[in-house]
Amino acid sequence: MKNLLLIIALTSVSLVSAQAFKGKGDQKFQVGANIQDEATGINASYDYGLGDNLSVGISSTYALGVDDIFDADFGDRFDLKARFNANLGSVLNIDENFDFYPGLSLSLKNFGGHIGARYFFSDGFGIFTEAAFPLAKYDEDKADIGNYIHNQFTVNIGATFNI
Repeated sequence: MKNLLLIIALTSVSLVSAQAFKGKGDQKFQVGANIQDEATGINASYDYGLGDNLSVGISSTYALGVDDIFDADFGDRFDLKARFNANLGSVLNIDENFDFYPGLSLSLKNFGGHIGARYFFSDGFGIFTEAAFPLAKYDEDKADIGNYIHNQFTVNIGATFNI
């Protein structure tokens, strides 16, 4: 009986087909940690597939652990971005569960870029990592805490879900 259950379990696991990016109409939700100098926080993003390798979405970051030397209010801690991704997982053909996506973003604080990767373990759940960086800052004022927090290199890491 144990052998039969083991065979059924292994067969059902092998039939699970996760795909990192399915193209037009594909929807992804990601949530994770945002890591940067002087602050750590949470990041959430949503992407919607426009075509075989293109997606658009939104991303938001809220800095929770801002160093005590800064007096940061809600507006300083919060940023919202519109984003555009080129989903290259199918082009690179590494694994159908893997997606690599460079992209551009337009936020409340800057115009920037990001490079990300996600890997799905099942049809609905995976992990992601993303590196984001500003390309053009709206304001160079270093005394503005919000500009300082959101105008630097950041790394996001967390869970991704198919919706």
